[in-house]
Amino acid sequence: MASTWIHRVPQPYVLRHGRCYINDPTLPYPLPCDVPELHRQTLQTRLLSHVFGAPFCAPQLHKKAPRRVLDVACGSGFWSSLCAAHLAERGFRDVEFTGLDIAALPPNLCDQGVNWTFVQHDLRRLPLPFDNASFDLVMLKDLSLVVPSTGLQNRLMEEYLRILSPGGILEVWESDHTLRSFLPQATSTLRISDAERRHADDMAIFPLPPSMPGSLPQNTYLQDLNLWIRKTLELRQLTAAPCTAIAPLMLQEVDKLGEQGSRRLAILLNGAMREGEGAGDDKDGATERHSDSSSSPSSSRDSGGGRQGNGGGRILTPDQAALRSTALLIYVQMIESLEPALQRASGKSHDEWDRWWAGMMEDLLVKGELNGDCLEVGAWWGRKL
Repeated sequence: MASTWIHRVPQPYVLRHGRCYINDPTLPYPLPCDVPELHRQTLQTRLLSHVFGAPFCAPQLHKKAPRRVLDVACGSGFWSSLCAAHLAERGFRDVEFTGLDIAALPPNLCDQGVNWTFVQHDLRRLPLPFDNASFDLVMLKDLSLVVPSTGLQNRLMEEYLRILSPGGILEVWESDHTLRSFLPQATSTLRISDAERRHADDMAIFPLPPSMPGSLPQNTYLQDLNLWIRKTLELRQLTAAPCTAIAPLMLQEVDKLGEQGSRRLAILLNGAMREGEGAGDDKDGATERHSDSSSSPSSSRDSGGGRQGNGGGRILTPDQAALRSTALLIYVQMIESLEPALQRASGKSHDEWDRWWAGMMEDLLVKGELNGDCLEVGAWWGRKL
C-alpha cells in the first residue's frame, strides 16, 4: 500500500479566546489582528489626527508636502488614506504612499485614489527592503506594541534614517497604555503658541511639558489595570508608557536628526473637573457638565470654547464631551483586546475575573468614576541632516 505525504502549510493566523492573532509565538505583539481591533486602531488614528489638527505634526510638512511616504506597521492603511486625503485637499495629489506590515491586512488603496504600494515584511528582519534615501517622510505610529525595548529599537532607528532622504522627516506618534492622574499645575507655566493654546482650549485637552511627573490614577480599577498591563508588556519586553521613552531615543540621533520637536497632550476620560481646569471650580469640587441647546441663559462663553456655568465650572460642548468619550472607548477596547493576558497577569480565577471585569466596566462606563484620570498621547519629529 503506497504511503501518502501531506504537506501542511502553516496558517498565517490562529484563533485564540475568540479573537484572531498572527500565528507566530515569537512575535512580541500582544493584540489580535481582527476587525474589532482594526476598528479600534482606526478610531485611535482619527482621534490623534483630530487633537493634533492634521495627520502629521512636523511644521516642515505644513510648508512643503512630502513626495514619498512610508507608513511603518501600517495595519489597515487607514493613516495613509487619511494623509493622502489631507494632502489632496491642499492640492498635492501625486504623493506616493508605501505601507509596510508583517500582515497583509490593508486593502488596495489605489481603489480609493491613493498612489499606494504595500510591502509585507517583518520589522525584525533587517535591513528593511528599501534603498537609501527612498522616502521624504517616514511615519512611525503606535509601534510601542510592535518593537520590543531592546537593541532592535536602535537598529531600526538607523534603518529609518538610512531610507530617509536628506531633509526628510521622521515622525513618531504614540499613546500610553497605562493611565495617569492629570496634574493641571504642571501645565500652568508651559510655553506654547497662542494658536496651540486656542486649539487645546477649543477641544478641552491639555498640552503637557516634555517631561511631566506621573501620578497614580484615582480610580482603583485603573490602578489594577496599570499593574497588570505593565506585567503583561514587560514579559514581552514592551513599553507600557512610550510617551516617556520616545524623546530620549530621538535625542540619541541628534547628530543625524535635527530640528527636533514634540507635542504631548492629556485627554481627560470623562467630564469630571480637576482643580485648575476651566475658568473656575464649584464649591463641591466642580464637576463639568455637558452643554446642549437648553443651556441656561445665565451661562456665558469661557476662553476654552465651552460654557461657564453659574457655579464657575466649565460645561463641555458636545464635541468636547464626544472627544473624551472616544478616548475612553479606545482605552476600553484596548483592554478588551488584552483581556486574556490581563487575566493571567492578575492571577484571578475565571469566576473572580468575571466579577472584577463586570465591576470595572460598570465603574468606567456607567458610573464614570474617572475624576482627573487621563490618556496621554504624543508626537515627536525631526529632520534628517
